[in-house]
Amino acid sequence: MTSRHLADTGTKHRTPQERAALGKAARSSVPRSSHVEFDPTPKRPDPVDVIEGQSATRVPDLVPIRYGRMTESPFRFYRGAAAIMAGDLADTPRSGFRTQLCGDAHLLNFRLLASPERRMMFDINDFDETLPGPWEWDVKRLSASFVIAGRANGFSAKERAGVVRATVRSYREWMRRFAGMGNLPVWYAQFDEAWVRAQFAPELSARTRDRWSRAAAKARTRDSLQAFGKLTHLVDGKVRIAADPPLVTPLQDLLPDVERGALEKTIHRLIEHYGQTLQSDRRFLLEQYRVADMARKVVGVGSVGTRCWIVLLLGRDDSDPLLLQAKEADQSVLAPFAGAAAHHTQGERVVSGQRLMQATSDIFLGWERVDGIDGRRRDFYVRQLRDWKGIAQPEAMVPAGMRTFGELCGATLARAHARSGDRIAIAAYLGPGDPFDRALVTFAERYADQNERDHQALVDAVRAGRVTAETA
Repeated sequence: MTSRHLADTGTKHRTPQERAALGKAARSSVPRSSHVEFDPTPKRPDPVDVIEGQSATRVPDLVPIRYGRMTESPFRFYRGAAAIMAGDLADTPRSGFRTQLCGDAHLLNFRLLASPERRMMFDINDFDETLPGPWEWDVKRLSASFVIAGRANGFSAKERAGVVRATVRSYREWMRRFAGMGNLPVWYAQFDEAWVRAQFAPELSARTRDRWSRAAAKARTRDSLQAFGKLTHLVDGKVRIAADPPLVTPLQDLLPDVERGALEKTIHRLIEHYGQTLQSDRRFLLEQYRVADMARKVVGVGSVGTRCWIVLLLGRDDSDPLLLQAKEADQSVLAPFAGAAAHHTQGERVVSGQRLMQATSDIFLGWERVDGIDGRRRDFYVRQLRDWKGIAQPEAMVPAGMRTFGELCGATLARAHARSGDRIAIAAYLGPGDPFDRALVTFAERYADQNERDHQALVDAVRAGRVTAETA
């Protein structure tokens, strides 16, 4: 898959000097200042139509929850509106260099998580929309998310601009740093908790450093054992997933006996067969567990309504749990604009993109295709439900804290892109100056304006009865 990225620009086996020349040459046809542009045409699709189009393939009784979450605020709307922005980004300037994209690189998709070696890492975490495409799209989605979050916090235009400039400058400077490194050093680069402390602690207040320490400590407690204690209870002496409808619904509460039995068999097969996509040692580990229970779970904002199952497995005894999440994978929202995935299934697309962009991935990350009880074939990817998890709280950030967090996100995104695209050409295109940084300040503000209009359109659609929203 990596060969496809560099082959897109013909740079795979060129010299560093030739690749840098291509990057600089791209400035002539696509000036860095041109990335300020966001001028939607009158033919821009109705944002509610786009959201409803996605909902058509989702679980009908969960769709109102998605609308309810998206109407809560412009930022929550933005989290669920990756498909809308994908169409908008398709009409913006692009330099011609492709990387593996996250596809939904808003600030809450950068977080603390565990490595297989039990180290606390900072990395990108959500890859439902991952696909090769123009590197600019991820940077623009990330930048706009900071403006939207900053507006929610009451930051001034100057403060928001400082956050975006810091974020994009970090991306640009780290990409230039990676451009000077060999392939293996880039591949081995990772940002663990100790590195983050050393890199950013001097910029933070004592209070913010303390908050970071507490967040990291809390993240370590958010694992399978914690989820096990929170999500399960004993029924007739057996461990079962506890009902919390509509967010968590055990299978026995979801379907009649015959249909439930068929679905249980399907999920059993999914877990058994998906193990074939794991490394052999991890497959051996998985085989030491047995399936004990399963339930439907509502996840995220944009993902609400997709089919998502949590599966409880038990190992040595009933106090040795493993909770897996099997989540439906549909076509990436980027596909109509960036091209279809070069994979046999959408689950493989997600897993391959995640493994390529993350410094280190969940040991149980894999995929499978199954036939549902309704006769439809669907793709899934599987991972641990929770394996350390620390999520940013932008609503608690002051401008200086959000600026530092933006720098960390920018560096992390640059590392992910440097692994999969032509880091030398992209770095040369960006250059040592700040024209691109300044352009994205304006772009992000313009897109935040559009996002507010789109959010209001959904609110109006709910009020008019066009769509139904529920709180959950």
